[in-house]
This record gives sequence, structure tokens and C-alpha cells, in this order.
Amino acid sequence: MRDLEYVEAVAELKHFSKAAARCNVSQPALSEQIQKFEARLGVTIFERGRRQVAVTPGGEKIVAQIGKVLSAARDLFALSAQSNALTGALQIGAIETLGPYYLPFLLSLLKAKMPRLEPHLSEGRTVALTEKLRRGVLDLIITAEPGEPGLSAQPLFFESFVLAVPPRHSLANSTCVSLQHLPPGELLLLEEGHCLRDQALALCDAEPGAMRHSTSLETLWHMVAAGEGISLLPALALAARPDLRARIATRPLEDEAGRWLTLKWRASDPREARFRELAALLSQNPPPGLGA
Repeated sequence: MRDLEYVEAVAELKHFSKAAARCNVSQPALSEQIQKFEARLGVTIFERGRRQVAVTPGGEKIVAQIGKVLSAARDLFALSAQSNALTGALQIGAIETLGPYYLPFLLSLLKAKMPRLEPHLSEGRTVALTEKLRRGVLDLIITAEPGEPGLSAQPLFFESFVLAVPPRHSLANSTCVSLQHLPPGELLLLEEGHCLRDQALALCDAEPGAMRHSTSLETLWHMVAAGEGISLLPALALAARPDLRARIATRPLEDEAGRWLTLKWRASDPREARFRELAALLSQNPPPGLGA
């Protein structure tokens, strides 16, 4: 199990030192164990360069199978450890446009309500989080996408969107704005891979075309403040940055625009009942700043 976890970490991080840090072991010890593991299998799993690590073609199948073995093993340990309450380590991932603004609140809530739980929190994009969940690297994920085959899901709370415009924009003085009245040529989006980008396009019934893109919400805010265009911002992200109120103008939307945040886990996970109880706790304790 230890050797499999070492290989999994290196395959994911593409870096021996970072993998060693994640596994709480020295880098030389991790490298030596992986070399022994490769020798035992008779397969070179990693191509070791001076600056990067890559999985070999032969190693791809090994890494894929290791993911299945570790996922099954983690389910076994979860089954043996299940009780009337969640305890011990729990790996939770959240989408990048939610994580920085919700995970600190979530951590405080869990410490207060479930002190025997050891949450390990991370962020990522929906596709990567879902893949890690299926492989058993994560136990739970919070995304804005609907349910998928093989995964169980329970809605947590609705997060509204607000319109962000430069202070001198014509829409800055509007009381409430309809999505149908937004100038599509001015809409700023996150780059491909962010679910918030797809949600904005769907709500505005727009095509990406020549729209300008940003790699993060932070950059998006600064682009709006600089007069580069307008955008839709999640309520929690806006509440976390009161300093931006002096640099951008925000207006509510008439169309109840927003997204449902959902907790997901593998349908095969034996902790199903415990996860539903956790989802109920999170639903009953929404974070401040959600808006209407």
C-alpha cells in the first residue's frame, strides 16, 4: 500500500520532492522504494529527467491499475472504520471559484460541529476533482455540476451571481439588471475548464466568440476595475473582497442567476449515510454572503 501511494503521488504531481512531502517521507526514501517497486514489476514507470518527471507508456497502465487498487483499499478501510459519526481524515475538494471563499468557513464549521474529524481541503477544476473522487484520492467534492453516473450527490445551497461593471459604466446606475440587457461583446469570462465560464455563457445565452478571458477570479476583478469589460461574480467571492467595492460597481440581477453547490461522493462508498448527514449539516449552516 505504501509503495502504491508513492507511485500515485509522483504520477499526479510529476515531482519526486513534492510527492515525498505529501507522503510525509524523505525524497531519497521515496525514490528508493519506487525503484525497488519498478524492479519487482520489471517495468519502468517513470521517465526521470533533470527538470521533470513523466509516466512512461508502459507505466500508464500500471498507474491506472494502482488507482483502482487504492480506491478499493480506501473503501475497505472506510467500511471497517465507519461508526455513528465521521471521524479521522477526510479528503474534501472544492472548485477553484468556490474554495478560497468557502473552505475557511467550512473548516471552522467542521471544527466546531465535528471535532473528531480531520478535514484535508484542496481546490481544483471540476474535471480534475471528479477524476480524483472516482480514483479514491478524494472522499468528497463540492462542485456546481449536476449528478453523474457512479456518484451520489446532495445539494448544499444556492449561490447567486451579481453583475460587476466599471464604476463609470452605463449599467452602474441601474437598480437591477436583466441578463438579456447585458452587452455580450463586453462580457469577460474565465478561461476554458472553469465551470463558472460555462454557467455565465449559458445564463447570458451567448457564444464565447472573441470574448476576453482570465485565468482566475482575482484577475477578472482587476480587468473589470480597469474598464476592460463586465462580468458575473459569485456572491461568496464578492463578499470575501469588500475592498473591491471602491473599484468596481456591482448590481443584482433580475433573473435569479446563480448556481447550486452540490456535495458529491462515490455511490459505492460505504459512508453514504454519514455523508448525507454531513450534507444536511452544511445545508443548515450556509456561509454568510450568499445574497438573496
